[in-house]
Amino acid sequence: MELENIVANTVLLKAREGGGGSRKGKSKKWKQMLQFPHISVCEELRQTIDKDYSSLCERQPIGRLLFRLFCETRPELRRCVNFLDAVAEFEVTPDEKRKESGQEAIDKYFNTTSDNHVSEVEDAMMVQCRERLQQDACKDLFKDCTKLIHDYLSVAPFADYLDSMFFNRFLQWKWLERRPVTKNTFRQYRVLGKGGFGEVCACQVRATGKMYACKKLEKKRIKKRKGESMALNEKVILEKVNSRFVVSLAYAYETKEALCLVLTLMNGGDLKFHIYHMGESGFDETRAVFYSAEICCGLEDLHRERIIYRDLKPENILLDDLGHIRISDLGLAVHVPEGQTIKGRVGTVGYMAPEVVMNQRYSLSPDWWGLGCLLYEMIEGQSPFQQRKKKIKREEVERLVTEVDEEYSCKFSEDAKSLCKMLLAKDPTERMGCQGGGASEVKAHPIFRSINFKRLEAGMLQVPFIPDPQAIYCKDVLDIEQFSSVKGVELEPKDESFYSKVSTGSVSIPWQNEMIETECFTELNVFSLDGTLPVDLDWRGQPSPPPKQGLLQWLFGRQECCGNCSDSDEEPTRL
Repeated sequence: MELENIVANTVLLKAREGGGGSRKGKSKKWKQMLQFPHISVCEELRQTIDKDYSSLCERQPIGRLLFRLFCETRPELRRCVNFLDAVAEFEVTPDEKRKESGQEAIDKYFNTTSDNHVSEVEDAMMVQCRERLQQDACKDLFKDCTKLIHDYLSVAPFADYLDSMFFNRFLQWKWLERRPVTKNTFRQYRVLGKGGFGEVCACQVRATGKMYACKKLEKKRIKKRKGESMALNEKVILEKVNSRFVVSLAYAYETKEALCLVLTLMNGGDLKFHIYHMGESGFDETRAVFYSAEICCGLEDLHRERIIYRDLKPENILLDDLGHIRISDLGLAVHVPEGQTIKGRVGTVGYMAPEVVMNQRYSLSPDWWGLGCLLYEMIEGQSPFQQRKKKIKREEVERLVTEVDEEYSCKFSEDAKSLCKMLLAKDPTERMGCQGGGASEVKAHPIFRSINFKRLEAGMLQVPFIPDPQAIYCKDVLDIEQFSSVKGVELEPKDESFYSKVSTGSVSIPWQNEMIETECFTELNVFSLDGTLPVDLDWRGQPSPPPKQGLLQWLFGRQECCGNCSDSDEEPTRL
C-alpha cells in the first residue's frame, strides 16, 4: 500500500505548487465564481453594514486598499496616506537605521515648503517629534501624529468615501464574501492527521487556489461526547483572533455528516517532530529563542482578547512554508473577562502550571508557564518534568511540577536559564509575564536583545530554519489511525440550531487576505482609466431579470456557474 501514500503525497505537492499551470491552482471557471453582482443587488448590505472607519478602512484588508484608492484621487488625502505608510516603514526599520528613517519622514512631511507637507499635523506636534528624534528614535515617535491623521480621515473624507464608487466596489466584495460555503467550494486532498472529533485533511479553494487544512468535526461524535460547547467555543475563539502567530479560521461550513473548520495550512510540521525526529534532540539556542519570541507574540495577541490558551506544548506549535510558527488547536482555550479568574484542571500532563494542577483560580498565568516548558524542551530536547518514552505516573509528574525545581544542563546559556527559571516560577505572582506587564515583561528579557519585535511582527526577520517544500511533514496516510464509526447516536432536528452557530461561512479578514494574496483582487478590481463607471457599478444599467425558462430548458440547459459548483472535470477530489 506504499503506492497509495506516494500518490496521495504527489497529488498534494502538486496542489501546493499551484497545479503547474498559469492559473496557480484556480479553477477554469474562477472568474465566473467571483463575478461581481450588480451594485443594485448590494443595497440591503449597504443599509446593514456597520459604518465604522476603523473596521472598514483599517482592519479589513480589501476595505483598506479601496479606501486608499479613493484617497489617491485627492492630493490632500494622498499626502496623509503616504505619511502613514512612511511611519509604518519607520516602525519596522532596523534599530541602527531608525533615526535616519525618522529624519527622512520629518524632512518630507513636516517641511512647510515641501509638496508632501501634511498640514493636518499641528506645528507643536511636529516640533515635539523633531526634539524626541534627537533624544531617542523610539518606535512610537509618530504615535500621536498618526492618531491625528486617522481622526481627520475618519470624518469628512470617510463620509465622502461612503458615497464613492470605491465603497460600492467594497460592497460587491462583501457580497461575494457572504455567499454560502459548501463542500463544493473546495477540493479535498490527503488526510494530514486527527483532531478530537474527526480527521484533518488538506483542501484547496477552487476559485482562488489557496490551500488550507480542513478540520472535520463529526456530528455524531460531537453528540456522543457532549462536545457541542467545546466545538462552538473553539470556533468562536478562532474567528475572534486575527494574529500572524495563531492559526486562522477562514471558513466554517457543514456537510451531512460533519461540521468543517477550514484553517491555515501549516506545511512545515509541528515542533515535536522537529525537536525529536530531525537529528539530535532539541534546537540550538538561536532557533529556540526565535520560536519563543514568535510564541510570545501569539500569546500577546490572545491575551489582548482576554483568551487563555492553556495547552502550550510542542505538538500544538506548527511551522509554515517559510519557517514561521503559529499556535494551533484552540479547543481548550477560554475567554476570561477583565478582572476575573477561572478554575479548571485543563491541559496536558507535564505542561500544566502548578496553579492548574492544584485546582486553584487563575487568569493568564498558565500560558507563561507553558512558554517556559516549551523553551526548556526546545533547548534540552526533553520536557522539564518528564522524560520522553519513560512512563511516569501522573501523580509523580504533578508532584515534580508543584514541588521540585527543574535541572539545567550545559546546553543552557545564563540568559536561557534565567528566562526559563522566571517563567517556571511555581508561584504565579512571582512568574515573569504575571507582574502586570504581560508579554512586554517577557520581551524585555536580555535573551531577546537581538530581536526587533516590530520587524518580527511584520514577518521581516530571517528565520533560522526553512522547511523543505518537497517534504510532507506528517505521518503516512495508512499510519494515521482511522476513527471507528459512531453507533447508537441519531441526529435530530433540534441539533440544527447548534450546527447553524458553527457553520457561518467565510471569515472576513482571512477571506479578504486570500483574495489579495492569490491576486484575485488585482485581476478583478478594475476601474475605467477615463473615470467612467464600470457597468456593474452603474445604477443606470441595472440588469434586466433573466427570462423565465421552460421545463425542458430547466432540465437540460447548461446552468451558469454559481461559485459553489464542482468543476470535477479538471481536478481530483479526495483520494
